[in-house]
Amino acid sequence: MDQGREKQDAQQRALAWKVFIIAVLISPLGHAQFAKLDWRMHNVGKVRQVVTNMGALNKALTKYPGLINCEFPPGSDEEHVIQYGLWIGGITPTGDTLVSETQSHFGPNEFYPTGASWDTIWVGSRGDTLQIPYWPNYGAVSDQDFVCRYSDYNILNIDNHTPLYLDVLQTSYAWSSQPVDEFIIFKYYIVPKKIPLKDVYVGFWHHGGVGNINAGGYFLDEIARYYPDHHMSVDQDVPGGDDGNAIAPIGFKIVRPDDPGLKWTFKYYEHETLPTRDNIVYGEMASGTIMQDRLDQPSRAHIVLACGPFQLKVGDTLKVEIAEVLGFGLAGVLKNADYLNFLKTKAFRVPSPPPKPAYRTTIGNHEVRINWRPQDARTNPELYEDPSRGDTIRRPFEGYRLYKSTRGLDGPWHMLAEYDVIDGVGYDTGLQYEYIDTGLLNNVEYYYTLTGYSKADNVINFPSQESSQTANARTVTPGVPPPSSVGQVAAVPNPYRGDIAYSSYNPPWEHPQGNRPWWMEQDRRLQFINLPQRCEIKIFTLAGDLVNTLRHDDPNRGFEDWNLTSSVGQAISSGIYLFAVEDLNNGQVQVGKFVVIK
Repeated sequence: MDQGREKQDAQQRALAWKVFIIAVLISPLGHAQFAKLDWRMHNVGKVRQVVTNMGALNKALTKYPGLINCEFPPGSDEEHVIQYGLWIGGITPTGDTLVSETQSHFGPNEFYPTGASWDTIWVGSRGDTLQIPYWPNYGAVSDQDFVCRYSDYNILNIDNHTPLYLDVLQTSYAWSSQPVDEFIIFKYYIVPKKIPLKDVYVGFWHHGGVGNINAGGYFLDEIARYYPDHHMSVDQDVPGGDDGNAIAPIGFKIVRPDDPGLKWTFKYYEHETLPTRDNIVYGEMASGTIMQDRLDQPSRAHIVLACGPFQLKVGDTLKVEIAEVLGFGLAGVLKNADYLNFLKTKAFRVPSPPPKPAYRTTIGNHEVRINWRPQDARTNPELYEDPSRGDTIRRPFEGYRLYKSTRGLDGPWHMLAEYDVIDGVGYDTGLQYEYIDTGLLNNVEYYYTLTGYSKADNVINFPSQESSQTANARTVTPGVPPPSSVGQVAAVPNPYRGDIAYSSYNPPWEHPQGNRPWWMEQDRRLQFINLPQRCEIKIFTLAGDLVNTLRHDDPNRGFEDWNLTSSVGQAISSGIYLFAVEDLNNGQVQVGKFVVIK
């Protein structure tokens, strides 16, 4: 099957399942009438991974708007996961061989949450206690815990699906600092609710795609490896080709169970040979086949990693842990896999960074003022305590770091200032709580983040831990407050020139919107400045035809952006344009003109 046909088939399947889920949500069902679909993004460390409460590590049927599922490192646009899902197979008391899948390549999603408002993805960090209805007093473990629940019987009218009547509670852990920021741990608690199950196998389906999302065909040249000592599959891009040289392979390492008596399976498939029927899928997971590494014939990465068998009675809980392991090169992935063995002995509890510091920003003319003096003892990072340390330091806070970026909320970050406690560690600058960033362009976005960091733990040789840059980042736009009325309104840049790459400026004048990494026509930006608080901007051609109307109502911001499109979304052409700005508080009107050259 060629790539174009595969893409067309994928689009048709996606449309079919969108129609299906809409029908599910509006029609009466045997067990559950609604499903509260949700997603979250792990973003505190170097792995940016979308997680759904359907058990999939991609969009599945949620409203996740992004274009990338697993990015490493942040801001690289390098993707690693096209599809990922949990497969559970077993034999029922009547002898049926069944498999339920959170996600597969050709079949439907078979696990769903309920429609309860709380059956979403819960978020916590170390020190938090979450009151989850199905998990009271949940104590968060990592810098960013996600908790969700889904079942294979909440929706019963899925074609060719006979449920095993399983509940799955899923938690995932992510950390913000080295050496634990290049992997994510997923823990699954699998509970039979209605029938006992014999010879249960748990599998992990991974459709990888390692490469930059801006390059075509990046998922066609993958090699597959298996490391038996780690029970880990690895998907690695072949250097060169249309997608160039990828930074990182991706590994999936089964951390628990690690019983040597279990049967382990590692298999990869061509696109057209993927199993679909339950008995065949079960047979593949239970085969105990360890295929030879595929190194000589790069292809799509369709990998199943499985283990079993397990015997489960109703109400039993089978605990399975798998790590999604990234790293700089194959050596980095293997180093992180080794470190996970140590982390497992610590129950994934290691020294932690301070909680993210609260800070306040004040904008001015060509400047931003940042202040982070603690205002509440309950959230003061200088007072945090860490029971997971090996030393006897009760309060290991060491200092603050302030960063700035001109590119986006994911950086890259440039350190503006670092202030630390005078204690013979680090620079001993002494703590300060304010920084004024001057010489900025008005009405242009800048990005700031503030972190706290700890002292190193020299007893267990654990490095200083720093709170997440991404989790505390915010956008700040310096400028002057709105004038009292119209009179000084102007359009900038004037002329607007289509032959200038405004997106390449530093800071960029134009940039992609949302999660899209590339510039498009609708990202053009012309700005009306010196606007009063409440006004209406009408844009006309030189012949007097109305092109668009913009409404402005902001007590703090005296500008409004326009993407050079008409009221019906059509890009405007070169020419001279007129604008009329009416102050809605006093009725005064100012007119002006600008030029567009494309």
